[in-house]
Amino acid sequence: MNIKLTVEYDGTNYCGWQIQLNGESIQAALERAVSTFLRTPTRVTGSGRTDAGVHALGQVVNFFSDKEFRPHRIRRGLNALTPFDITIKEVEIVADSFDARRDGRSRIYEYQILNRSTPSPFYLTRAWHVHEPLNVNAMREAIPCLLGEHDFSSFRAAGCDAAHPVRKIYANSLEQRGELLVYTIEATAFLRHMVRNIVGTLVEVGQGLRTPQSFIDLLEARDRTKAGITAPAHGLYLMEVRY
Repeated sequence: MNIKLTVEYDGTNYCGWQIQLNGESIQAALERAVSTFLRTPTRVTGSGRTDAGVHALGQVVNFFSDKEFRPHRIRRGLNALTPFDITIKEVEIVADSFDARRDGRSRIYEYQILNRSTPSPFYLTRAWHVHEPLNVNAMREAIPCLLGEHDFSSFRAAGCDAAHPVRKIYANSLEQRGELLVYTIEATAFLRHMVRNIVGTLVEVGQGLRTPQSFIDLLEARDRTKAGITAPAHGLYLMEVRY
């Protein structure tokens, strides 16, 4: 059986998705749960890597089992074995050919900014607090240039191991949800820290430190040193993977 999981997690206490030597990872926690449930060491494949502190509402994982189980039993069993901050939302039995990473057509991320004068204890690990009012219209004016296929070197972190910097953006938007500003972006895939670097630079547009036109020029410059700061990881959410 090839088993597909849709997983939700709070990334606060983890060093990211991928197994690492320097701390606990989401992947390691899931593999322990799956291996205990199946009673045999089992590897899981994720749709993509999320950084330390990044959250997910729709991470997709698959693994293989020689034993047959009903999906509801798998979900109940794994949720009893995972930590409190990791939840299995859905379980599906899929074709043997399905691969959570390779078959993903696009990924959707959201980034949340708490834009008010004071911080909130409820968003300390859930949104980036920016205390000065942001010019949302200017930020919205900047982002249409990202649509389509581009070289995103200006928003690529050092140490990114992607083979090339070209990515295709299907959609991106900025909306106000009460005190939260939420930036949503859908792309084929993302470079390391790409969304966080876009958001960090957009906030500088909102602060008046950059113009919308300078943001457009930055994309064309393909130079990371000219971009803004990297937004904190805790405001970022993997929302959905489309297949």
